[in-house]
Amino acid sequence: MPRVRRMGVSLAMRAAGTGAMLLALSACATGGKFAPVRDTPVRIGRPYQVRGKTFTPAAAPNYDVLGYASWYGNESGNRTANGERFRANWITAAHTTLPLPTYVEVTALDTGNRIIVRVNDRGPFVTGPRIIDLSRGAAEELGMLRQGTAKVRVRRIDVSGDDAARLRKGKPARPLPKVPEEVLRSLRGRLATGGY
Repeated sequence: MPRVRRMGVSLAMRAAGTGAMLLALSACATGGKFAPVRDTPVRIGRPYQVRGKTFTPAAAPNYDVLGYASWYGNESGNRTANGERFRANWITAAHTTLPLPTYVEVTALDTGNRIIVRVNDRGPFVTGPRIIDLSRGAAEELGMLRQGTAKVRVRRIDVSGDDAARLRKGKPARPLPKVPEEVLRSLRGRLATGGY
């Protein structure tokens, strides 16, 4: 009987030690110092691979694409691709190839709602027509939180200093007027022509 107890204690101590080591390693991987939230330098980055697919970041000053948006929260970790702390309730997004950071206008094609978003992360890494992952805060601001995905137009834009400052502090940029229904119909038609 005493021997069983000692083995039980020994196994418990090993398990506790392993757990502490894993916790310490995970803190090293995701903790530490974060990059300050700023707009310079803008980084394009080198080509990279995720799940066998190569992504090539580019300046893309005229980026204007139709596709789908999804959103993500804290499950993605706590550090963005450009080293900033990920804050799920801020108005940010992930894109596979746009420079970091970049500002984009995201339009929901079902409602005409438009928001300005600061891209500071990489993703989405899925096959299909998903072109942007919005933070929870951005998805809520756009009005697509409950549905999870939305048909969108994403355009790279220049922003005012005031809007950039607000977004760098986690606040929404100035409200934008809705897109008229006739324009939305045209955009939805273009998206459908692409097979989506």
